[in-house]
Amino acid sequence: MNLVSNNVEKSSYLWESKPILFDRKTPLKGNRPQVLELFCGCGGTSTGLEMAGYEIAMGIDILKPAIDTFKKNHPSSSSILGDIKKVDTNLIIENCPFGIDVVVAGIPCQGFSLNNRKRVDNDERNFLYLELLRILKDIKPKAVIVENVSGIRKSSNGEIVKAIEEGIYEACGLKVRHKLLCAQDYGVPQKRQRVVFVGVNNNQDFNFEDVVKTHGEDRANKPVTIKEALGDLPSLGVNEESNIYKSPPVSDYQKIMRNGYEGKLTNHKAPNHPDATVARIANTPQGEPMYPKFRQRIRLAWDIQSPTQVSGGIRPQFQLGHPEDPRGLSIRERCRIQSFPDCFEVVGGFVQARVQTGNAVPPLLAKAVGLGLLKYL
Repeated sequence: MNLVSNNVEKSSYLWESKPILFDRKTPLKGNRPQVLELFCGCGGTSTGLEMAGYEIAMGIDILKPAIDTFKKNHPSSSSILGDIKKVDTNLIIENCPFGIDVVVAGIPCQGFSLNNRKRVDNDERNFLYLELLRILKDIKPKAVIVENVSGIRKSSNGEIVKAIEEGIYEACGLKVRHKLLCAQDYGVPQKRQRVVFVGVNNNQDFNFEDVVKTHGEDRANKPVTIKEALGDLPSLGVNEESNIYKSPPVSDYQKIMRNGYEGKLTNHKAPNHPDATVARIANTPQGEPMYPKFRQRIRLAWDIQSPTQVSGGIRPQFQLGHPEDPRGLSIRERCRIQSFPDCFEVVGGFVQARVQTGNAVPPLLAKAVGLGLLKYL
């Protein structure tokens, strides 16, 4: 097969030189399951797994702002900035002193994404899972978690999914199952669907019923709304910033996000829109698309869940309008919709912060998967 290189949105922040190892700032304790996260981005999955009782030994990514954010929020983790194809497995092993129990891989999904209008099956990014298999052969963990967009199931008529499952088994003997999970079922205020693969020891079959749904219309906990997610954050005008909360937490979700955090509010700055964009948002009813050709780019409503937040590539654009203020979302509001706790601070400019938050796995979804996996370890 001839692979297609899709460099239309190639970021200047991609680190294409020799991989760089960054040492952890605080020591690992080694008393919890040890995690290696490949393609870690800013660390959404790692944050969720920490909530579930895991310890993150290392993260690896090629995007410099993402690694900067990962380092800031995971000080006991070492990290590698670089192209995974250039990373020697020995470098990983030598810097994970308590071994590796779980390998996590958020394989780059642009080639599979239904939001990618230039999507092709033989996009070279679709085959980075081969690097995961290379590393699994050397590390042989007790379990593996792989996450991707829903579109991966249709890629090459399902052959990519089959190749991932069979490849993991051949690489390290873990039997893999996959399922489409919806983030709102796990307390995330977003209708974000992701295919999650979980591989465990081949004497067992992972049961996705162990990934316990906590929210739903038929459950005691209803899906979290935008009001419940953002209601304690202060109103902002265009290009305004605030580091003070509007109120104490008033919803269960806000309490989870703040979780005793007593620092200043971070990442809460409004985009600097031109007047025409402000008018467009102001004239769009809540819950309706702001642009006729882009139905997912809506002005949010207080009583709904957000559509899937996307990274937006490297273009300096906003995706979602605030329900009340005529502006796009702040990065803190994007973090809240993804379920990043308020102690988590995103590093980098506005555009790169959008890329990081849009690419991330919602931590509460990762937490649910992590809790379900614990008994198999």
